[in-house]
Amino acid sequence: MMTQCKHVVTITTSALDRRCNFMLCLNICFYQVDDGSEVKPLQDFLQWCKSVGLVLSSKVCVSKEGTVAEYGMLALDDMEEGEVVFTIPRSALLHQETTTVSVVLEKERSSLESSSGWVPLLLALLYEYTSSQSHWKPYLSLWTDFKTLDHPMFWSKEERDKLLRGTGIPEAVDTDLANIQRDYTDLVLPFIAKHPDLWNPDTHTLELYTKLVAFVMAYSYHEPEEEEDSEDDEEEKEYKEEDQEEKAPNPLMMVPMADMLNHVSNHNAILEFTPDSLKMVCVRPILKDEEVFNTYGQMANWQLLHMYGFTEPYRSNGNDTADVPVANLYKVAMQGVQSDPDRQLVEKQWEMLCQMMREKGSFVFGKQGCLTDTELQTALKMMCMSKEEFSEFKDNEGWEEDEEDENPLPFSNEDLPGLKASWKRLIHEAARLTVRSYGDVEGGQGVKSDQALMEDKAAFEGLGSRKQNALQVRCGQKSILHRLMELTQS
Repeated sequence: MMTQCKHVVTITTSALDRRCNFMLCLNICFYQVDDGSEVKPLQDFLQWCKSVGLVLSSKVCVSKEGTVAEYGMLALDDMEEGEVVFTIPRSALLHQETTTVSVVLEKERSSLESSSGWVPLLLALLYEYTSSQSHWKPYLSLWTDFKTLDHPMFWSKEERDKLLRGTGIPEAVDTDLANIQRDYTDLVLPFIAKHPDLWNPDTHTLELYTKLVAFVMAYSYHEPEEEEDSEDDEEEKEYKEEDQEEKAPNPLMMVPMADMLNHVSNHNAILEFTPDSLKMVCVRPILKDEEVFNTYGQMANWQLLHMYGFTEPYRSNGNDTADVPVANLYKVAMQGVQSDPDRQLVEKQWEMLCQMMREKGSFVFGKQGCLTDTELQTALKMMCMSKEEFSEFKDNEGWEEDEEDENPLPFSNEDLPGLKASWKRLIHEAARLTVRSYGDVEGGQGVKSDQALMEDKAAFEGLGSRKQNALQVRCGQKSILHRLMELTQS
């Protein structure tokens, strides 16, 4: 049995080198275990950071208090744009090329290929997380059995389907779980069986593997590929392209300390990659006592909840989006069919559109308008064609050259009211069908009741974190859809 008490501890360390001293100020939970010993995972991690050459600015501290999540980073003093928050050498990063088992992973790389490309990193994490001698043990010990991870994949299916209906998350999670099961059964277990000296199926179970998938989803980083120099001549570009094809993509990596920073869309720091190290750098001034926030990218709330297990307040997340399934356009077009020839025309148009769109399953709308302009314009043009126009389209094997070359129309909130009436009707009714998928009543009462619940502070705080996060996702998406319906109202 464990009992928990909180303490504030300030540790002043010696310099990592003669030029740099830094202070680690941290709030640590000490756990009293049966034998009376104390486990100090955060303190151990920070001492490990020092030993591997990680340089932390004296103007910040890692904390378990005053941050938006379990861990976070706070400014102890004002920081300027361009200041380095911390620097971590590449040797301290954890990925398939730095792990203790890197040789065997590289030797049998071809047998570990999967659609995600994550299996080698996950096998490395299975080994390092359960090895008492792991170089990264102080880092990985911060996540005791990964109990703080609360991705929807750990919710019951009933809970996902009830709380997240219409958001697209239940379907994404079902796909994730099926892929995890397949990769573990078809790739991981056979690999483990070949290396019983390093892995054990009784220890390295599907349950642990699934938790590590969530850990990678939430905390891993992918180094961007080098951008081409616009001044390179064509021959150099062709050479680089050929070289790029031979070069394996940069591996996913775990970046100790970077995952201590939380995310907001209006972030104040960003991770930069250099040949020898990675650096967290301020992108704007940070005031004393402010939290230092990184960015995970332009993430809608449904993506944040699906991949990271949290959301931002939907009103302040400028990257929030709502998807309108392409299939809803077809359903709306079929609603207006009056005759068999008209029905056949719509079916042929839909078949052609599916070939053109391929795997583009949804149109994405943000707070300022459509984010998939080209796809939406293509779909609207196709589904609104007359019989004669569609026949000409097929005869020409596409649109005329002048139509192909024209820039896609803007579908911003300012532009939507001025669209053709037939286009507005399709968008409006497709959005209406999408809203119905949440199980809401007509007339916008669903989003209004959700918003009222969120504005009732006492009622909202009385909800569990899962219901709160689900509410943020639903409110954000439905607000965008209702705004879209208003803008396309005939």
